[in-house]
Amino acid sequence: MTRMQANLVLLLAAAIWGGGFVAQSVAMDKIGPFWFVGLRFAIAALAVLPFALREEKRIGSRPTSRQMAGFVLVGTALFGGAITQQIGLVTTTVTNSSFLTGLYVVFVPVISILLFRRFPHWIIWPVAVMALGGIFLLSGGNLQQISTGDLWSILCAAFWGLQIVLAGQFVGSSGRPLALSATQFATCAVLAMALGLVLEPFSLAAVFDSMAEILYVGLISSGLAFVLQVIGQRYTTAPQAAIFLSSEALFGAFFGALLLGETLPAVGYAGCALIFAAMLVVELVPELLKRRGELRPAD
Repeated sequence: MTRMQANLVLLLAAAIWGGGFVAQSVAMDKIGPFWFVGLRFAIAALAVLPFALREEKRIGSRPTSRQMAGFVLVGTALFGGAITQQIGLVTTTVTNSSFLTGLYVVFVPVISILLFRRFPHWIIWPVAVMALGGIFLLSGGNLQQISTGDLWSILCAAFWGLQIVLAGQFVGSSGRPLALSATQFATCAVLAMALGLVLEPFSLAAVFDSMAEILYVGLISSGLAFVLQVIGQRYTTAPQAAIFLSSEALFGAFFGALLLGETLPAVGYAGCALIFAAMLVVELVPELLKRRGELRPAD
């Protein structure tokens, strides 16, 4: 797979995630976030498991204990991102959640520094300021109007950034995208349902009422889109993957307007534009400067 093809796969994953925001938001009227996350990823794990077993048979060996530990670590980060996103959707809009979640495009290079000493281009620092300015405008230009759900969504972006960095690291070293996917889904499901037993009531009626949403996000937004993410990340860098995946913010806003009738104040659209500009600049400027340097004649 070429890098361009990988990026198109990541773009498809982002479009699926964008549509999933609507189902996730609607489900919060019927079921608690922990049980919703647990059930969606349990379904995703079961859906991917047969393909992971076929992958294992093709390779001719099981994942090592070291690889499995890495996959579980990715699943723990996935749980952090999924549950904070779901909790945030209780008190914020699909549009806000999708754009704020897209801030992981800024977190990814920072996390790469902290974990693997991979230093990003200098452009990351002014871009971080751009993104924070976009959040301020998205809130209506008044910090007092930032909801609790918006703060959960920002925390979610940090977890997604961690998941993207770790997924890229471990899929590259193991060459087992389907085993990684099945393991991270199972890890997330176990953590969510274990906490759900303690923190939320369980109701079969609520599960049946939200079954359509659970099946959609379990099979499509989770089972399909996250597998596409992991496969695409085998052939591109984590920061470049982040910029394509961050387009889920645009798809989320589109589906939120189309299906839920959500709107933003005028200044909110400026905030969205500033956040999206930050996502583009963080990836495009270093590449343009690199090409300019390559074309510059030698002295």
